[in-house]
Amino acid sequence: MNNAPVIAVFGATGAQGGGLARAILADPKRAFRVRAITRRPESPAAHALAQAGAQIVAADLDDPPSVRRALEGAQGAFCVTDAFEHGSPERELAQAEAMAEAAARAPVAHVVWSTLEDTRDFVALGGGAMPVLDGRYNVPHFDAKGEANRFFIDRRVPTTLLYTSFQWDNLIRYGMAPRRHGDGHLIFSLPMGDRRLPGIAAEDIGRCAFAIFARGTALVGKAIGIAGEHLTGEQMAEQLGLALGEPVRYEAVAPEQVRAPDAVRAGQFAAMFRFVHDFERVHCDARSVACARELNPRLQTFAAWLAAHRHRIPRH
Repeated sequence: MNNAPVIAVFGATGAQGGGLARAILADPKRAFRVRAITRRPESPAAHALAQAGAQIVAADLDDPPSVRRALEGAQGAFCVTDAFEHGSPERELAQAEAMAEAAARAPVAHVVWSTLEDTRDFVALGGGAMPVLDGRYNVPHFDAKGEANRFFIDRRVPTTLLYTSFQWDNLIRYGMAPRRHGDGHLIFSLPMGDRRLPGIAAEDIGRCAFAIFARGTALVGKAIGIAGEHLTGEQMAEQLGLALGEPVRYEAVAPEQVRAPDAVRAGQFAAMFRFVHDFERVHCDARSVACARELNPRLQTFAAWLAAHRHRIPRH
């Protein structure tokens, strides 16, 4: 019987949490047991984790008592929110606070909180440089996560702040893959001009989180930023062309022209890219490829990620 410490993973059937759950289960040392927390324990993804040896626990981030129950007896917790699942920064804040409160009550010895910058620390709200969204945000899904850092810090929860990057998986999930132009050529549109965009495979975020937990409390109180590569749109288009077997042209577009599944996400994507473009150096400097590779020697380059996922990238 494995009596290893338990890591509770929120979003275990999603992208980041799923990467961590699989990393724990694949660890030959069996250093941890994984408690996969999900709203949908009957889902195929949850079933696959259970088959691999995970404990499946049902909890809803909108239901704080269920969150507290899910963390009982856990040594560590991976905390993440999905802004695009519900499109509400206020709801995202409430969910983060529920996890922080539950971690403090448990108490959990180590939390890894997947976060982003609060852009209001860089751009004054309503100053004209960026439109105000949802009443009080520049980039709602950045600002809410950055604001939520204080929930963990104020409660003195032993926390590592993990600053993530643009997930290359967005090319599949959010319709950002190359599109075929009227002349037959594939066009990759990105509102980054000639500036670099830090990117990473979602699976590698989970693997980096696993390495943070594996170091015990050494990284508690630290802020760690990770990326797989820092690439321009031109460089991404070149790699896409090699992976897809036909040339892909890069088209630098305005942030307002970025494609998204709906109007809410289109506005958030536009604001995000405007911030990342305007603060390229700060954003890149805060996300270290070397640090990510030290944590995760299997860190994928964009080319390696494309090789594994090119069959899933649509070409319309």
